[in-house]
Order: sequence, then C-alpha cells, then structure tokens
Amino acid sequence: MPTSDPPQASSGARTPAASPKVGEAVIDRAFAVLGAFDADHRVLPLTRLAQRTGLPRSTALRLARKLTEAGALERLDDGRYVIGLRLLEIASLAPRGHGLRAVAMPYLEDLFHVTGQHIVLAVRDGAEAMLVERLSAHNASPALYRVGGRMPLARTGVGLVLLAHAPADVQEQVLGRFEPGHGCDGMRTAEDLRRVLAEVRRGGYAIGSQAEPLPHTTAAAPVRDADGVVVAAVSVVAPSVDFDVAVYVPAVRAAARAISREMNDGR
Repeated sequence: MPTSDPPQASSGARTPAASPKVGEAVIDRAFAVLGAFDADHRVLPLTRLAQRTGLPRSTALRLARKLTEAGALERLDDGRYVIGLRLLEIASLAPRGHGLRAVAMPYLEDLFHVTGQHIVLAVRDGAEAMLVERLSAHNASPALYRVGGRMPLARTGVGLVLLAHAPADVQEQVLGRFEPGHGCDGMRTAEDLRRVLAEVRRGGYAIGSQAEPLPHTTAAAPVRDADGVVVAAVSVVAPSVDFDVAVYVPAVRAAARAISREMNDGR
C-alpha cells in the first residue's frame, strides 16, 4: 500500500491572507492579520503585514496594536511583530492538538525508542493534514515538517490514512485536484490514488516508499475514537535501507491502537 512522509516536505508555509472585503467583520480582519504569519514569515514589519493581508496600513496598525494588547501578537524592539504567547496558551486547549498530543506522547515515545526514526502524529484539517507532534533522532534522515505545519493528504503516510477515512466529499476534492506524478510509489493518476485509499481501508495501515530526495519508507496507522471514527494517524519514517517492515509495521499499528484505547478510556 504505497504512501510516504517525504522528508523534504514543505515547511508549512501558507499563502498570504486574502484581501478583506468591504464591510468585513473586525474578527475576520484580525484573523487575516494573524494568518499573515507562517513558517516563512515569522517576523513581519507593519508594511509587510499590511501587504500580506491587503489591509490599509492604518487598519493593519490599529489591529496589530489591539492584538498586541491582547497578547496575540508581540511587538519587538525594532517595531516588527511576531505571534504572541497568548495564542499558544489558547491553542494548548485544542483537543485535536495538544489534548491528543498529551494522550499520545507516551506511546509515541515508545515507538521512537523502538525505531530511532521520525515519529509523526497528525490530524486532518479540511483537505490537509496538520502535524500535531514529531519525534526525531539526531541521526535520523532530514525532515522539515514542523509541529503545527500542514502536509498534503495525498503525498504523506499519515495523510493517506486520514484521506482514506475522510468523508466522500473530501476524498473527491483531493482526487479532483490530484496532479499526475505527485503521488507515492508510482501513483500517477487519480485512479491510482483511489486504489491506494481502498487498500489502506482494507489493510488498516499504509506502507510505501519514495526515492526523492533520499530513499525513505513509511508505515502509518489510524487512531480511532470510541465510535471507530479515524481522528488521527501515526507513522514512522525511516531511510529505505534501514526500514524493517517486520518491526515497524506491527510497532506503528500497536502504537495507534494504544493511543486509541487511552484516548477513549479518558472520555
């Protein structure tokens, strides 16, 4: 069942927030300001903040000041802005983020000690996967995924597990946008992807390899809630030459089942 978590993945950069419409609510404009920050734009001067939001400079300044007062932004000594700790405090309450991470961490650490490779925990957010946690050894293959970063569903192990169990409309959206050659293990068409998703559902896990930028292989398995609904996915990613299917596949499936049990016992 081909799938992969490519080490060279995007750092999670998002496109700038769309220009606000006339009469747009203040909260929408405030989120446009916050959305101007991403992995490639962690520090922004006011001019760039206004450019990336499409807001007038005076409006961007007024909102930035209010968000700074609330702790959602912080203003550096040189006048530039960064995301504030208040957002981290609020985000820590998200059950699909830090709540899931807190439950899963002991089992992710066990999986990490067994494999010594990248361990990834992700949830689906619309037509993307969001990285909740990643554990990596110092000598593991390079990986650029960051916690809080977004990953494509069709090109990552955790993404394909999440996509295989996503609602039909989400699957069709991703299939409709599938670009030839942008899959794993020889997936060249949307029909290839559709077959892979069916295999993931039948087998209960995904495993596959990619050759670029370095040969690597991944195994991913679903985390389920008490009703059997897939709410997250966990995977191990390792250089293909070191990938031990007999060890990694049972280990990642056991970790996913353990996280599911722990999460449901704590309801």
